[in-house]
Amino acid sequence: MRYVVRALLGLLLLVILWFVVTPTGHYLLKAAKAEGGILARRRSIAQMIADPATPPPVAAKLRLVLAARAFAADSVKLVAKKSFTTYSHLDRDTLVLVLSGAYRDRLEAYTWWFPIVGRVPYKGFFDFDLARSSERELAARGFDVYLRPSPAFSTLGWFNDPVLSTSLKADSIDLANTVIHELTHNTFYASGQAVFNESFANFVGARGSAWFFRSRGDATSADEADARWSDDKLMARFWDGLYHEMDSAFKAHPGDQNERARLVARDTIYARARTELVQVLGPQLRTIGPYVLERTRLDNAALLAHRIYLTDVDLFDDVWEREHENLPAAVARIIALARSRPRDPFGAVRDWLKAPAG
Repeated sequence: MRYVVRALLGLLLLVILWFVVTPTGHYLLKAAKAEGGILARRRSIAQMIADPATPPPVAAKLRLVLAARAFAADSVKLVAKKSFTTYSHLDRDTLVLVLSGAYRDRLEAYTWWFPIVGRVPYKGFFDFDLARSSERELAARGFDVYLRPSPAFSTLGWFNDPVLSTSLKADSIDLANTVIHELTHNTFYASGQAVFNESFANFVGARGSAWFFRSRGDATSADEADARWSDDKLMARFWDGLYHEMDSAFKAHPGDQNERARLVARDTIYARARTELVQVLGPQLRTIGPYVLERTRLDNAALLAHRIYLTDVDLFDDVWEREHENLPAAVARIIALARSRPRDPFGAVRDWLKAPAG
């Protein structure tokens, strides 16, 4: 028993040293401190709604959060636990900055490794100065970099995530979508499969929010949610086509001696893609205006970052349609398929769709 205790103490010491000494451990300690601050500010949403001092617009959105949460749990059959039953106010407009990186002459993301979730192609920062210095450092090493804000995140059910003041700035449709999206992560998160996880959650958030508003008799909001999802799918196809065109161009010029040729091809393709995005795709979109398209960043980091959230989303809709537009059945089916092939969840879904129905 004495040897076991010594071994456990030695292991604990190594874990503490890893957190203190390594960059990843230091980052996780800072993130844990920030998360602790968010959790410490939590207030009961039910109590806030009952409090006359709560501004009516805030109370209305908090009621929507509780309603979307209950709908996600009861109708979509997602795991809610105690998430989104509390509220935390932040003294800033942005919750976290998310950094992505990619090699400039090939479609390969820069990745970070974290315990439990494995390797991921993005890194969130509560410390904005650290985010910008990490962005500059990655750019100085020759990577494309893409730093953008995010109003929400999920701890995958490890903590009772509160709804944040940054999320309440969204309109009702995006707010309901966010709640259902994040509860999807509570329900299922495949280790090392960030692209699948985010794309799947986007599907559930979109279809779930449209169903949520329709169940409340709010056809206008439901139709708007469907229109936004339709635009997301059009954008997903744009990013997919651009990805494959860029990948083919890079592979046509292999080897270190052809790096310059790859970079020239890349610039040509992105210039043409800008025209296609604004002039061809733009008129087809109902909820994304030309100003947004003109300012959309086009480089390898942005391309791969967009594909994290919008890869093969038509597959999920195909499952939904085969399941007779029954969202809980589609969610359960997709999760079961992903678990059956953890290293290739998209392939598992694609193969199931190829098989005869029934």
